[in-house]
Parts: sequence; C-alpha cells; structure tokens
Amino acid sequence: MTTRSKHSSGEDRKLAKTLKESKAPAISRAAAVLRLLGKSETPLGLQAIVRELGLVPSTCLYVLRALVAEEFVAFDPDTKRYSLEAGVLTLARHWLRRNQFTDLVQPELDRLSQAFDVTMLGVNIVGLDHMIVVAVSQSGNNFQLSAQIGSRFPALISATGRCLAAFGGYSEDELEERFNALRWDDPPTLEDWKGQVEQTRAQGFGVDKGNYISGVTVVAAPVWKTRGHPGHPGHAVVATGIGSAMKRNGLPQLQKALLSTARTLTQQLGGESL
Repeated sequence: MTTRSKHSSGEDRKLAKTLKESKAPAISRAAAVLRLLGKSETPLGLQAIVRELGLVPSTCLYVLRALVAEEFVAFDPDTKRYSLEAGVLTLARHWLRRNQFTDLVQPELDRLSQAFDVTMLGVNIVGLDHMIVVAVSQSGNNFQLSAQIGSRFPALISATGRCLAAFGGYSEDELEERFNALRWDDPPTLEDWKGQVEQTRAQGFGVDKGNYISGVTVVAAPVWKTRGHPGHPGHAVVATGIGSAMKRNGLPQLQKALLSTARTLTQQLGGESL
C-alpha cells in the first residue's frame, strides 16, 4: 500500500461522489473537509478547499466556521488558511482507548518487523468502503512504506482486499463493482484476482506480489472480533516489503508467523476464525 497521488485521486473522486449522493450532506461535507485538511501537508485556503471538494464557496465557508467553533479546525487570520485543530485528537484518543486491537497488535507488529525486516501494519476494516491504518512498525533497514496511522485505502486493494473478498461473505456482484474501481500498478484481471481470492480462502492469508505496487510484496492475514458466525473480518495484520528481499528473508516463514499472529489476536479479541 502507498499514499501516492494516483491512488489519492481515486479516493478524491469517490469522496466527491459521496458528497453528491449523501442523504446527510452537512455531515458529509464536514467529514470531507476534515479528511482533506488531514492529508494536506500545508494549511489550505477557502478556494483550494472549494476546488478540491467541489463545494459551493458559501456552503464551504459555513462548514469551516462551524468546525472552527467546535475546535476541530484552526483558522489563521493572517494567511486566511485552515488546518486541523487539536480538538480532533480528543475523538481519536477516545477511540484508541476503546479499541483493544491497537494495544494488542503493536508489540506483535514490532516483533515481526524486526524478525523479518518488513514494514508491518495493523488495519481496521470498515466493510467494503475502506480500511484504516491504526498501528505501524517500521524495520528501518528495508522498504519504508509511506503509510501512517490514519491512512485510508480502498477496502479491496492489495492483500488485505483479497482477505476481505475471501472471508467477508459479499456477493460476486458487489465485489466485481468495487474491483473495477481499484487502481493498481500492475492490475490483475478479474479472473486472476478471483483465483487469488480462492487461494486466500484456502490458505488463510492473502498475498499481493507486485500488483498494487510494482516490486513490492504484501501479505495480510484477517483478524475477527466476534464469536459464532464471524461475519467479515474487522481487522488485519499486514506485512510489506521489497519482493526479492522478503523472499530472501524467508517469505514462507513470514506467512506462517503472520497467520499465527492473526489467529492469536482473534482469540484475544474474543473472535472466532473461519
């Protein structure tokens, strides 16, 4: 996974469509503004926000003023630019405090990252909409993934997407519609992807060998948090690195360790794997 611009542009198009179709436009607009400011490396002026989100200037200004009043957005009167305010940390802190997965997964990510010289991620899966990075561990020696806590990706992309398709219980029509909107460096055909999903279902973990990012291998294993009928996996543990280096460092051993870790986390969360 990566945060490169061409994948971000796909998210921007999806965001614009969501804003247009939303039945709660005020909430959608506020969320869109927060996400845009969150991913921007510099504060943004009103016109830049309007241009990116396709909003009416007066509407955008109303949303911004409301977010400033709630201390989610800061306004600099000298530059006339907006940025995220510390108030968003309160919401994030409350979520992290209640989310047991982040506490449990971090030491496991650190252990696997060092053992196999890979970048490790813990992700939260939000249905077929997207996945969000909630924990990260970088080895420091190999490939450094430009994903941070809070980074969002399409739910069906890469190895994690294969896990969701394999174990989520979604119809073929739903999966095909989402698959056709994905952006890859080296896109698999739908038939090849379906075959890889079946392989994921059989072995318990997904693998992406250079499809999402050229030369990069991604391995993901699903984590459940409910007992009985598991439903779709709520989380996943993900390893990513240069394909040749991962093979040299023991890809089969990494896959086995990743699957074992995911199953242990599922048990700790009170879930039940398929």
